This record gives sequence, C-alpha cells and structure tokens, in this order.
Amino acid sequence: MLSGLSDIRTFPLEELLAFFKQHGQDTYRAKQVYEWLWKKGVQSFDEMSSLPKTIRLLLQEHFTLNPLIVSDVRESHDGTKKFALSLHDERVIETVLIPSENRVTACISTQAGCALRCGFCATGMMGYSRNLESWEIYGQAFFAHKEAMRINGNGLSNIVYMGMGEPLLNYENTVKSVEMISGNDGLSMSPQRITISTVGIAPAIMRLADDGVKAQLAVSLHSAVQGKRASMMPVAKTYSLDELSKAISYYHKKTGNRITIEYILFRDLNDGPGDAEELAIFCRSFPVKVNLIEYNNTGSEKYKKTETKKLSTFKHFLESKNMIVNIRNSRGGDINAACGQLASLNNNQNNTQK
Repeated sequence: MLSGLSDIRTFPLEELLAFFKQHGQDTYRAKQVYEWLWKKGVQSFDEMSSLPKTIRLLLQEHFTLNPLIVSDVRESHDGTKKFALSLHDERVIETVLIPSENRVTACISTQAGCALRCGFCATGMMGYSRNLESWEIYGQAFFAHKEAMRINGNGLSNIVYMGMGEPLLNYENTVKSVEMISGNDGLSMSPQRITISTVGIAPAIMRLADDGVKAQLAVSLHSAVQGKRASMMPVAKTYSLDELSKAISYYHKKTGNRITIEYILFRDLNDGPGDAEELAIFCRSFPVKVNLIEYNNTGSEKYKKTETKKLSTFKHFLESKNMIVNIRNSRGGDINAACGQLASLNNNQNNTQK
C-alpha cells in the first residue's frame, strides 16, 4: 500500500543516527535498526524484537518498511525455483534460484519490466514499469540467500543481475545494491561472485570502470554483425558495436577484468560460420570468456533454437582461435524461468511465465 512516508531503507546510517538524536533517543538504537534492516532483512518494524515498543511505534510514525511479498512460486524438475515478488505499489518482479551440485545462484531483477524490447526476450515484450530501488534489489538477494540456506546450509554462491530489466539503465540503484550485498553491513559476499549483465550501454560500462565497481561484467552480444544485432536488439542502434567495443576495451584497461560475452544462438540467424568468425574478430581487442546459450522459447515466430550440430561447430571454431568458450545449459525452462523467459504473470499478454 502506498503512503506519504519514505521507506526507512532509503536512509543511510548517518541520517538514522541524526533521527534518533533529534528525538531524544540513544543513538546506538540507530545501529540496531540498521542491523535489523540489512543483516537480518526484517520485513516489518514489529520484527525488531530488541527495540522497545515505544521506539518501534516512533519508527512507524515516521517511516515505512515495505515488504517483498511472495505471490507465486514455481519449481522446475531440475530444482530451479522462480519466485514472483509483489512490491508495495502492486507491481510484480521475479527472482530465480538455481541450485547445482556445488553452488546456488540467484538471478535477480533491477527493473519492473524492461524498455529495451529485444525481440527474443519475454521481459522486453511486457514493457517497462519502473526502476527498482536499491533496497528492492538487495531484498531479492537477501530473500534468495535465505532460501539457499535452506537448500545447502551455506547460502548463495553467486548472484547474477540477469533478471528483469537492464541494470545499467538503473545505474545508481544497481551499484548501491552491489555495495550493500558485498559490504559488511549486508551479506558480505565477495564482489567476484556478483555479475552485472548488460545489453551494452556503452557510457555506463565506462562509468563502472571509472567508479571502481568491483562486480564482474557480462555483455549480452548475440551478434557481432551490426545489422543483425540491431534487428534483434534495438539498443544496438543507439550504441553500435564499434562504441561497445571501445567501452569494453576501456573497461578492461582500467579494471584488468576479463569480460564475459553472452551469445544466444538462433537457428539460421546468428549461428553460421561467418557469425562465429565475426564474433572472434570482435573479441580480439580484449580478453573474454564466451558463454554460448541455447535459445529458450518465448513464443516468437522469428526466433528458433539452433541445431545441436551448429552449436558444436560454433564452439569448436571459437576454441580454434584460442578463446575460452562454455555452453551454458539453461535451467528452469519447463517453468519459463530460463534466460529470456522472465515476464511478470500479471503483465504478460502472451501467457509467458517468468
């Protein structure tokens, strides 16, 4: 429910300290509140059991604490789970939890919907509602961490910003959430285990380098031929392959990090020998790891899954150029939780589930 009060998680510790001082309360209470919010991830003021009731009432008078409410859960035969999370303004986002033999990965969202309209992506088909706040992004990670604890007793192994939306079009909140997830006040997760995935917002990639953001970077390329890429991904008309290449080169030179290139193979569209050669040429300017991804059906007539033989040939050609190449097996396809299938049940008009 909407209210005129601001969510308490929008205030840094310094402002909470000032608030308690202003109201004649011991300032150590601010640190207690901060710990309840970020280390313990409470969803209401009443859960702050170490605080006197008078202080909890004081907080309720001046702030809100908007919960992320699980409105739907689907589980795949391979163990993947997708969670629909309802926000305070009745929008719905989705988070995917992917367990494997030795780790549990969370795929989290940064926007409600997406404005980029990539033709093969269900999220793009549903349109854009709004950016998520940093605490809404962090809240997904915290929720997924608790779920992972139930699975393996150790929590999350990795977090990928590959859910709904384009992280770099919500730059400030994305970066702030990474800081909280990796910080001692939050989940204390190594930033080396956090990956931000982008369709190629060139200026923001360079900004990541300038700002010293420690998370790993993945770029969804899907074609190294400008015309083909622009036909699939309208954003390529704004940020060309040449601009993207320069931004990635800048990022590598400034950070020293190897970039991951994500490449979905579509039948008879970007899966031929010439496409593989163009990709190898594009990647000459910086060290990369290439993840080849099989297309997951989103109901499009234009895009089809490539043949297994073509996928193998594509991979072997890149390896012949001394490139690091992995085939990323999609998980959760039977519940439409795989790459490109994420779309809110409340908003999708094509009956595609996230």
